[in-house]
Amino acid sequence: MTLKIFLDTEFTNFANPRLISIGLVASSGEEFYAEIPYPLGECSDFVREVVIPLLGSLPNSACARDDLRPQIMTWLALLKHRDEEVEICFDYQTDWDLFFEALDCRVPPWCRQRMVSRNINELLRYDFHRKYKLPEHHALYDAQANRYAFRERPSVTSDI
Repeated sequence: MTLKIFLDTEFTNFANPRLISIGLVASSGEEFYAEIPYPLGECSDFVREVVIPLLGSLPNSACARDDLRPQIMTWLALLKHRDEEVEICFDYQTDWDLFFEALDCRVPPWCRQRMVSRNINELLRYDFHRKYKLPEHHALYDAQANRYAFRERPSVTSDI
C-alpha cells in the first residue's frame, strides 16, 4: 500500500527560489500547512501582488524556519502506517527541491518523490478552485486541487 501526499509550495522567485509556504495533502485527507519567514526584497512582482496577499488567511500557520522540519516529520510519521511507503507527489520540480531543503536534505527512506504533472487534469484543477471558491497560488489550496485533479494513468510500456 502506498500513501500519496500532494505537495505544493510558494516561493520568492524563479531565479533563486526561497520557500514562503508549504502545503501537504494526503490522499487520506489529512493536511499540513505552514508559512515561514521570507525575504520580501527577493520576491518577484508576481509574488508580491498575488501570493503575499493570500498569506495569513489560515490560523496557526506561522512557523519558524527551524521548526519546519520537526513539524513536517511529526506529521508524516503520524500518517504513515507500518510497512507503508509514502509518495510525495508534486507537479513542479521546485516544489520537491524546496521540500527537500525544508527537511535539511534528510527525507525519510520510506518517502519517495513522484512527479505527477502528467497525472493532473487541468480542467479538474480549475474546477476545484472555482467550485470551492479558493484562490490559486496558495500552497495548501493548490495541493488540495492537485489531490482532487490527480488521475492515475497506466504505465507506458514498449513492445520493442
